[in-house]
Amino acid sequence: MNRLRYRLCLVHAVIVFLALALIGLLLPTPSATAAGGGRTTPPDNRRAPIGTVLGWGYNADGEATAPSGLRGVTQIGGGIYHTVVLKSDGTVVAWGYNQFGQATVPSGLNDVVQVAGGYLHSLALKSDGTVVGWGNNGNGQTTIPSGLSGVVQIATVAGASHSLALKSDGTVVAWGYNGNGQTTIPSGLSGVIQIAAGSAHSLALKSDGTVVAWGNNGSGQTTIPGGLSRVVQIAAGGNHTLVIQVTSTASGWGYNAQGQTTIPSGLSGVTQIAGGYYHSMALKSDGTVIAWGYNQEGETDVPSGLSGVTQVAAGYFHSLALKSDGTVVAWGYNGDGQTDVPSGLNDVVQVAGGYHHSLALKSDGTVIAWGSNVQGQTTIPSGLSGVVQIAAGDSYSLALKSDGTVVGWGNNSDGQTTIPSGLSGVVQITAGSAHSMALKSDGTVVAWGNNGDGQTTIPSGLSGVVQIAAGNLHSLALKSDGTVIAWGNNAWGQTDVPSGLSGAPQIAAGGYHSLVLFVPSPPTITSATPASGTYGTLYSHTFSASGTNPISSRVTGGSLPPGLILSSAGLLSGT
Repeated sequence: MNRLRYRLCLVHAVIVFLALALIGLLLPTPSATAAGGGRTTPPDNRRAPIGTVLGWGYNADGEATAPSGLRGVTQIGGGIYHTVVLKSDGTVVAWGYNQFGQATVPSGLNDVVQVAGGYLHSLALKSDGTVVGWGNNGNGQTTIPSGLSGVVQIATVAGASHSLALKSDGTVVAWGYNGNGQTTIPSGLSGVIQIAAGSAHSLALKSDGTVVAWGNNGSGQTTIPGGLSRVVQIAAGGNHTLVIQVTSTASGWGYNAQGQTTIPSGLSGVTQIAGGYYHSMALKSDGTVIAWGYNQEGETDVPSGLSGVTQVAAGYFHSLALKSDGTVVAWGYNGDGQTDVPSGLNDVVQVAGGYHHSLALKSDGTVIAWGSNVQGQTTIPSGLSGVVQIAAGDSYSLALKSDGTVVGWGNNSDGQTTIPSGLSGVVQITAGSAHSMALKSDGTVVAWGNNGDGQTTIPSGLSGVVQIAAGNLHSLALKSDGTVIAWGNNAWGQTDVPSGLSGAPQIAAGGYHSLVLFVPSPPTITSATPASGTYGTLYSHTFSASGTNPISSRVTGGSLPPGLILSSAGLLSGT
């Protein structure tokens, strides 16, 4: 539980409301999602902090001048030259430019839960899931589609002449101007939990944290960055797009004598994890690498200046990093040449580290190996091609081919390179000390090799698996629901999955420890008292924030009035 205290010298009581409204966007949560199918519930803004409105900037039509005595405002929707607000009693007030009636609220309109202001029109969402529109209708932007119901969110924006509606079943409806395709919903779009409208483009956030965009792309506003995920909120400007991502961190359990499961303080923005014999690695979203744990051989001494990394791999006592240019960097123990990357090696798309050897998969589907070859682990089978994934064990190697079959070579004392007859449909492989595992396209797992600790005895009924990982003597499986299953040797607690662990997007196994990548839940902000105050007085407001620590504060999607400053610790100061 965090306690954050805000102190400010009020210029006007409204500043408290605006500041808290903006602060409410720190690590914001998407619309409430009910269990199953990404269904959403209406965002009832009448429960938000109650306050007044302060405006500044262009005011030729009075759009920044709130009506005298206006109180009880819970949400603001700004049009290009007019303003529309929602009050706590479910009624709507609008003012500013009104040539098209956009500021003339329909008589008797009540029970509203959300408002939105467009270029020259206004929208209101009612608690019964219906939508009301008024103002300019030159492009049909206020002609609500016949029979539209079950709406949980509406969207338009200053400068836009189109309207969007999100339904409770996760589908989107659009109407109005379509000159840039902004109301042409992508075929099959579903599972949506939030929508946003730009001047001539549209956005949808899906329950899986991905974003879909359509409409005008003149400034790249609908070109979603490759690999974008873990998004919790979207916003659209006139011709640009914004998202908020929840940063990922790591958690570990099992043998920790070398600190390999003690996650570095403040580690966040992690996109990939890897476990060595006694050390761990994390790749961050900025392309840098963090390593911790045993460092006798320099395996956690990440080379200075290393950046642009797209994948990491951990051998027993050495580390590997694949860069975005297709080259490989290696460090740590080099007694068998396992960190001597072959000269001129490039076009690499994956790396893997074994006991004292290393592997690299090239973009042409061929494999390069170096380091110890005592058991033939670096002697690539003649003619091997069409490889899509590699894995390195103690003194053996595995390759997954594009046809879903597996090839193994090197030490076979426990049958770890004897591929089960008829094995096919494989989508991922992993190698332990002397056991091998394969994940099939149907979500089931196959394992073979050393079973002295039950590491190849697949738990009965295991299905729905999306990733596997093998430690020295234990095995891990990540299921589609984000839960983790572990089996095999548990001498150090490496198969004792932490209670309540869920929502994990990735797993990794070290020698005798396990790692998981997870996305912390955004904090829940609970206000103790409504914001209020008196002009010219010092006002304190305390509220509770519960959730993953640390919780930081920031203003997003706008800025505070001049003279006010919000610190990351949650202190609002200034006049």
